[in-house]
Amino acid sequence: MVTPPRTEPAERVARLLRAVPVPAALIVLVALSGVVLDRVYADPLLTRLMTGAAVGSVLVGVAARRLPSWLVAPLSVAAMAGWTLLSLRLAAAHAALPGGLGEVTADAARNAIPRLLTAMIPVEPAPDTVLVPVVAAWLTGLTAAEVALRAGRVLLGYLPPALLYAGALYVVGPNADPAIGPTVLFAAVAAAGLATPGRRDGPAPDPAAGLHPAVRAAVRLRLVAASAAGLAVVVALAALLAPVVAAQVDERPVDPRRYVEPPRVESLDENPLIRISGWALNPDQRLLDVRTVAGASDGGPPRIRLAVLSDYDGVTWRVGATYRNAGRILPAAEPAPDAATDEVRQEITVGDLTGRLLPAVPTPREVTGARVAYDPATGTLIRPEGLAPGLRYAVSSVRERPDVNLLSTANVPAGDEVARVLRVADGAPEPLRRLAAQLAESNGAPYARADAIATFLAEHYRVTADAPSGHAYPNLAFFLFGPRNGGGQRGTSEQFAAAFAVLGRLAGLPTRVVVGFEPRGDGPVRAADAYAWPEVLFDGVGWVPFDPMPRPDSEPRPVEEDFRPQPEDPPPSEVPAPTEEPSATPPAAAPAPARNEGGLGTPVLVGGGVGGLALLVGAVLAVLVALRRRLTRSRLETGDPGSRVAGAWRELTDALRLAGHPVGPDLAAAEVAERARRTLAEARAARPGEGAASDALDGAAVDELAALLNQAGFAPGSVTPEQADRAAGLSAGFADALRAARSRWRQVLWTVHPGPLRWRR
Repeated sequence: MVTPPRTEPAERVARLLRAVPVPAALIVLVALSGVVLDRVYADPLLTRLMTGAAVGSVLVGVAARRLPSWLVAPLSVAAMAGWTLLSLRLAAAHAALPGGLGEVTADAARNAIPRLLTAMIPVEPAPDTVLVPVVAAWLTGLTAAEVALRAGRVLLGYLPPALLYAGALYVVGPNADPAIGPTVLFAAVAAAGLATPGRRDGPAPDPAAGLHPAVRAAVRLRLVAASAAGLAVVVALAALLAPVVAAQVDERPVDPRRYVEPPRVESLDENPLIRISGWALNPDQRLLDVRTVAGASDGGPPRIRLAVLSDYDGVTWRVGATYRNAGRILPAAEPAPDAATDEVRQEITVGDLTGRLLPAVPTPREVTGARVAYDPATGTLIRPEGLAPGLRYAVSSVRERPDVNLLSTANVPAGDEVARVLRVADGAPEPLRRLAAQLAESNGAPYARADAIATFLAEHYRVTADAPSGHAYPNLAFFLFGPRNGGGQRGTSEQFAAAFAVLGRLAGLPTRVVVGFEPRGDGPVRAADAYAWPEVLFDGVGWVPFDPMPRPDSEPRPVEEDFRPQPEDPPPSEVPAPTEEPSATPPAAAPAPARNEGGLGTPVLVGGGVGGLALLVGAVLAVLVALRRRLTRSRLETGDPGSRVAGAWRELTDALRLAGHPVGPDLAAAEVAERARRTLAEARAARPGEGAASDALDGAAVDELAALLNQAGFAPGSVTPEQADRAAGLSAGFADALRAARSRWRQVLWTVHPGPLRWRR
């Protein structure tokens, strides 16, 4: 006797092969979103974390297929929390962020979205820049697995990965090359998943089977018509949308980062130049402690830059920076071709220095120990959380030393690219214009003009620590031309640097003002070391600092020896005293707060719109639930007993219609009761274990309700109130049992469905 071979292993392998392609396709689709988004990140850590989230979420969905649907989401969310914490720990270690995991997690949860959309490109993978993508990837995998695997709707299950992929493309925007390769792969994987045979054995059931031939023909005709209509709609949409989509191929994508405001600073950080006079009056105040770890062997201790001020409106010099959250590694700026460079690494500890501006030797390339935001145009750093005593961080900078042999023949740039540092605000006093013209007449070359301005200031003015703060046009006019015996012609480095920059722009030089410190070496940096200096931009050389300060122990020459105002100018006695007007001018016209006059920011408006829409939807749903309950009470509790029985019967027929099995008016009560019993049995068989609490409802109860309806219809007035109450209970029990046998989502839809309010009674 020959024993036939066993086919169970082969069948298991075949089932496994049929079960693998769709989960694998979902994993790849979600992971491709990480590949697209990672194009604006500094390294591939984000792709690895999002791929792990895709694998974990889909595998949890596969492993929990046999569990009730309500249990899958909590299990998956718990697993997501574990993977998210691990991802944040890896990102924190990668970015070398200080603090424990709890502190890092709380900070990332508070600031993830704004920092992601304001981060400098390339974005460094840090806890706050990976949290949202990792969570979004996990939730996408969870939703896709539930729809595609549990519900068997593979095409619908592709919708969450497609939305995530589109979101990644939108976030990247114009900041990377087109993602042609990942997009083609996305479409190919999706097509392969759809082409894989499903898990159902045998042909799909015929929805018209078991019906009368005439009814079956009508049903099939309706299905064919619906399919044809759907195909026509798809073709029409493709014909209408294809030209629109094709026209957008060559358009530059919208950058969502322009809708989010980067970190803002206070007025003292926007214009730190006004702090020079206060520091000069407290020279022993300990602001920083500096230790040079590497570099700075040649040329003495390097200057530490606090801020670069490029904008001047005639009242205030401002930084005018657009700060972007940055990681440890900052964008590298190409040095001038012939400039000598050396790397300087310092460890800085904050003392009494306040504000958000973070001091560093120019130009910083790497910052560890502090989270920073950076403006590449000026090289200015801030710490968005603000400085605090004891804050310690390390900065690696590349210090440039221009080739001084090129300066005498170097030209200065012009055009829109440098219009910002060439702009002369309206209202410049005529004496300033004449002085700039006089210094430029005898010095044609740009460097000679700049050197002449620095020399003129150094030879004719005196440095004093008690000079009042102020660098508006009236302040500078009094500093340059005010009487010596009345407080004119003396100032701090604030007035020297500001006067040089304004005179330079009037002479056609692109200038800016820098505020920083000039330490004497390692150790404490005190307020006396605070310093402001001007810089001039030269072609092929870069920004070159100038020193307009007088030499120590030098006696300034009277201004009148080299510059005499014309007679029509006001005499020196009419120049207003500087102690009141100059010091009060900057606060009176400070333009910085005007940036907030435009109203609420975009995130607030978007959040308010979404919240208002959610409240509107919630209100509509609440009204529908209230109307449905009022209709049920009016049917079962008002009127004579016969009317209440008829209302209970309408509740039963509405329940059948909500379940997708409407009954026509041509059926007798007994026929409707038979269909109701069959519908409930099929619903319970399709979802075993659901609605078990209502199993006591049997066919006899539905038949009893049909009999009460016949009694009310054929013997009016014979139905007692007790029988009406019995009919109400039977109707409610049937509706509850039929609703409990449906999925959670369909149960919610059952409660708010507006159909019973408009169906004909």
